[in-house]
Amino acid sequence: MLEPDDVVHLRRGGTSLLLDLGDTVPAIAHWGEDLGAAPDETLRSLAVASRLQRVSGGLDQTARLGVLTTGASGWLGTPSFEGHRDGRDISALFTLDRVETSAHAAALEFTDAEMQLSARVELSVGATGLVRTLITVRNDGDTDYTVQALQPTLPLPWDATEILDTTGRHLRERSAQRHELTFGTHLRESRRGRPGADATLLLAAGVPGFGFERGRVHGIHLAWSGNARTFAERTPTGEAFLGAGELYLPGEIRLAPGEEIASPEVLGSWGDGLDALAARFHDEWRARPQHPRRPRPITLNTWEAVYFDHRLPKLIALADAAAEIGVERYVLDDGWFRHRRDDTAGLGDWYVDDTVWPEGLHPIADHVVAKGMEFGLWFEPEMVNPDSDLARSHPDWLLHGRTQLPPSARQQQVLNLAHPEAYAYILEVISAILAEYPISYIKWDHNRDLVDAASGPGGAGQVHAQTLAVYRLIDELKAAHPGLEIESCASGGARVDLGILGRTDRIWTSDCLDPVERLENQRYTALVVPPEMMGMHLTTPHVHSTGRTVSLTLSGAVALFGHFGIEWDVTTLSDTDAAVVGDWVALAKRVRPLVATGRVVNVDVADPGLDVRGVVAADAASAFFTIAQTQTLISSPAGRVRLPGLDPERTYRVRVATPGGIVQTPAQSPLVWAHHDTVLTGRQLALVGVRPPVQNPQQATVIEITAA
Repeated sequence: MLEPDDVVHLRRGGTSLLLDLGDTVPAIAHWGEDLGAAPDETLRSLAVASRLQRVSGGLDQTARLGVLTTGASGWLGTPSFEGHRDGRDISALFTLDRVETSAHAAALEFTDAEMQLSARVELSVGATGLVRTLITVRNDGDTDYTVQALQPTLPLPWDATEILDTTGRHLRERSAQRHELTFGTHLRESRRGRPGADATLLLAAGVPGFGFERGRVHGIHLAWSGNARTFAERTPTGEAFLGAGELYLPGEIRLAPGEEIASPEVLGSWGDGLDALAARFHDEWRARPQHPRRPRPITLNTWEAVYFDHRLPKLIALADAAAEIGVERYVLDDGWFRHRRDDTAGLGDWYVDDTVWPEGLHPIADHVVAKGMEFGLWFEPEMVNPDSDLARSHPDWLLHGRTQLPPSARQQQVLNLAHPEAYAYILEVISAILAEYPISYIKWDHNRDLVDAASGPGGAGQVHAQTLAVYRLIDELKAAHPGLEIESCASGGARVDLGILGRTDRIWTSDCLDPVERLENQRYTALVVPPEMMGMHLTTPHVHSTGRTVSLTLSGAVALFGHFGIEWDVTTLSDTDAAVVGDWVALAKRVRPLVATGRVVNVDVADPGLDVRGVVAADAASAFFTIAQTQTLISSPAGRVRLPGLDPERTYRVRVATPGGIVQTPAQSPLVWAHHDTVLTGRQLALVGVRPPVQNPQQATVIEITAA
């Protein structure tokens, strides 16, 4: 047991988290930069130095942001916990009973004897300095207790006055937005039953003007795939903080006597610049035992090549062409199952359509495997078309809160996987397909928000139960089929979170394959998601989602620093284009070990028409950068671009590695340094840089850097 005036200092990976246990409520006195191996006396003094005074017009004791705050303590900001017993017993006030500590973690146990509740707050600091926290509450009474809110918080430095979060829509997820963190609450909520295309993956606050390379910034991510709320708050009593939790539907969480509920984990990171913040997420995630270790297979997905037109000769030809250019995984997308000739029917009828596939999927699956590629298959297990045998046989398996069904989306409704029989059916039919065919990969789609998501007319909200059922379904399938990989796709990137990525192997970052649009999307997704888990595909020159015509060079360069793939009818390629695509595939295979282990670098550039980013090896022995140009520049030739992140004391050889070389017009002279043996130090590259090539809009150049 700790003494009342004790502190707990969790210190790891360049991060310190200092817990003050001696105030009226246990609180985090510091989260951020490593405080070093400081004497306990100084840590106690630092904790005391963070405590609040009484002020005029306020309570006799100014309420502080604690690790478990409620209104009964006098706290007037957003609370950590709210609940009631049928409208009564609303006044929870927790007392610290016990603290358990280890080298890098602490668990604080609380009780409220009057309200008959107990709680546990867990805090830990990972090897990379990433903080994890969650709250668990148990009903110790003899009647049901309804939980309304359960949301851990982490404090911010007072000078963190600029917010960064993301918003968007289908085909444009994770577009960045910034504004001042003023007094009050900046609240982001998702009521979609999934994070949604407009969700913020990260809520960050830092010193004004923080960028990717520098400027202290703190951020949090909620590892949860259902309804959610994330907020930043600044109070007139000198408190600033970030918080997040699950957003419960009315009455959704009703604890029976002895039952408990845990919040999703809130993960907190900080850094001098967003790249340093992101590196903590990446390194922590890569250290998991289940993280994909083998090289990410070059993937071809058939959707934009054939859509619903499943004809074996065409699909065989597509497989042959894919194998010829170096593809390693072939994924048969939507359209293979019963009644599925378009998107209006068949979802839920997970049996191979024998009118299209009279021999089952064996001819295409066997051919793909014979070509040395893995075979993958598309499913959308959580959804159902009303025009399906499943919906006609089991209308009670659909999520709805009224007699009529909720508004449809993509002509589909949601299957209630919390219904035991519906769950058992989906597990059985997917398992049967996996048992019959050599399937090593599932593209797991989720193409609509959950609207009016209840267990039936007059029933209870089901988003929480549905989310847990999806997690359990994925876990069971992977346990039964070792080596099976699953991609999380949700209308593209509408379910991107570390809850789903804790049990899947990659995300489909966006349905938009336009490389111009993908630049921002991929940059801000990578603030949390390791790049090797982000599906990035080279696309057809005439982009289906935007109608824009793009160069193969730009498309390849933008797809390079992720899980590389192709979304294109490669049977239509000329011999010349097929050779170039093959060169990009070969380059992606050379770069992927670096992508899977290195550090992402985003260069803060002055010209809005340039995008400079790269991946630097963990030992700083090598790097790849891309210089993409999205619009014409005012200066031509352009000013020099810096290539930071390497060892300042080492010497490096710098060369252009773009397949096909730099794209030039007849009027241009060669880029001088690219035709010389260019050798520079890491310091010179970071501080001065090199002159980029003169490029037209929508062109890109790949630069390879190796230790000399």
